[in-house]
This record gives sequence, structure tokens and C-alpha cells, in this order.
Amino acid sequence: MEYTRLGRTGLTVSRLCLGTMNFGWQIGEQEAHAVLDHAFDQGLNFVDTANMYGREDGDGLSERIIGGWLEKSGNRDRTVLATKVYAPMSDDPNDRGLCARNLIASCEASLRRLRTDRIDLFQMHHIDRATPWEEIWQAMETLTAQGKIQYVGSSNFAGWHLARAQAVADRRHFLGVVSEQCKYNLLTRYAELEVLPAAAELGIGVLPYSPLHFGALSGALRKQRDGTPGRTVLHAPDRVEPHRAALRRFEELCDEAGREPTAVAIGWLLSRPEVTAPVLGPRTLAQLDLPLSALADPLSPEVLARLDEIFPPIGNGGTAPEAWAW
Repeated sequence: MEYTRLGRTGLTVSRLCLGTMNFGWQIGEQEAHAVLDHAFDQGLNFVDTANMYGREDGDGLSERIIGGWLEKSGNRDRTVLATKVYAPMSDDPNDRGLCARNLIASCEASLRRLRTDRIDLFQMHHIDRATPWEEIWQAMETLTAQGKIQYVGSSNFAGWHLARAQAVADRRHFLGVVSEQCKYNLLTRYAELEVLPAAAELGIGVLPYSPLHFGALSGALRKQRDGTPGRTVLHAPDRVEPHRAALRRFEELCDEAGREPTAVAIGWLLSRPEVTAPVLGPRTLAQLDLPLSALADPLSPEVLARLDEIFPPIGNGGTAPEAWAW
């Protein structure tokens, strides 16, 4: 396993992050614990969840599953544990968003479900346009002073949201945002325009989610031909059909290079200098092993260049404003 620092912090995390959105929704507790055991055995020390994942009647099942594993395995002190807050957890109008009341209450609830006394990375799951940053940072400062959270991250923020959040944090002499979890893959490159440049400038680590575009980059066309389409082609053809021509060229390139499509898609993300750790979402042990192979065998410059031809960046390429201006 390779390790790196999370943004501008001194915290060391694995170059791959185990995402757990499928826990409770797609796989049960026993299978989830097996995935966690395997990930930990392979050196992954970074586990990401959210209070809304797998929730049942307002209770986050994914967090409870992870809490059970942490207690059973005894691996809490060696795990960098991340969760998120924002989504509605009940019909209560204050049980959502980033108001101080919900930040503190949600943190307490996540701590109970995770069976721990601290959250290493407490992430804002979405921008809250109705809550001022002074209120958000005051609540985060309180949780930090109490030792209940160690670092604050964001998810689904625009570049200017990161800049604004950090400016207010700087005025308060608070560390502020240290990571941004955004949708980023070969088929979704919008983050390159402003989110990635802002993150690099501010020392914010980037954690791409949906690295396989909901399975479209995992060899979906080959699975379709073989009669084993998997969830994406079977249940979400809209993820594949608009990109069929590019995906065909992509899978041909993977065959030429002797690499699995999953490993190539993850390897491309690992080659991006702004990326700290792609967030994986395995349902099986095999789905975890292919991304691990991407670490052992980096993509060549020739393959990376071909990928840019197949999945060109937005506009003229590069960051804003050059991507669309002269």
C-alpha cells in the first residue's frame, strides 16, 4: 500500500479510500465486515461513510455496521475514520443541513452509531447556502475543542465555496477545510475546471467518488457481451449508452495494454497530482482487488495520453478560464 498526507495536514492516509455507501443498502453486515477485513489486511487505513448511508428509520445502518466492525476488530486506533453530515435524517426540519444545531447533534449521533469517541474527518456532505460560515465554523470549532472531530472536510463544493469557506476559517484562526470529496472520473471531468485548482491552491486533498462512473468504466460493454452485465448495464443503462463509443475505445485500449478497465480508471485518477485517494465502493472482495492492482502498476505516459484522446477534458482542456477563454 502507498500512503500520502491528507491535503496540507500531517495526517497519513492510504492512496485508496474504502467507501461504504453499499453497506446496508447492497450488502449486509457479514459481507461488509469481510470487505473491511480484507481492506485492512491490504493496508487501507482510510474508511469513508455518511450518516445517511444505509439508513433505516432515520438511523444510519452503514455507520452502525462500521461501528460493529471497529469494536470487534479492535482496529479503531489504526483507522482514519470519515463520515458526513447534511442529508435529512428525519422529518424534523432541523435534522438536516449545516446549522450549528444539526452539526453538533449529528456528530453525537454518528459517534454513537460508530461506537467511537472521535471522528477523524467530519465532512459537510453538500454546501448549505442558508447557513452562514461563521455559524458553521463556530460549531466545528466547538466539536474540535471537545475532541469529537479531528479534521473538517467537504463534499460536492464548488471551487468558490472552498475559497469562501477557507477565507472565513482563516479569519477565525481555524484550520478549515482539509479535503474535498467530489465526483471525478474519466467521464466526469468538471472538477478540473475550478475545484481541483482551488483545492491545490488551498492545500485541500481531493477524494474522488464514483471513480468508475457507477460501473460504466469497469468493463461494462464486455460484461454486456459476455451476458454478465452487472448492476450498471442492467439497472442503469443511461450510465453507459450516452458514452458507448468512448467506452468501446476505452475497453479496446485496456485490452491492448493487458489491463483491466477498473484498474485503468483508478490508475488514471492516481496519476492526477491533485488526487489524494479515490473513494472505492466495493460490494465484494474481488471488486477491491482490482483497484489495488492499479497501485502496483502505474499507467504509462502513452496510455495516459490515449485516455485524454478518448475522454477529452472540457473545452480547451486545463483549468478555468483557459479551458474556455483564449
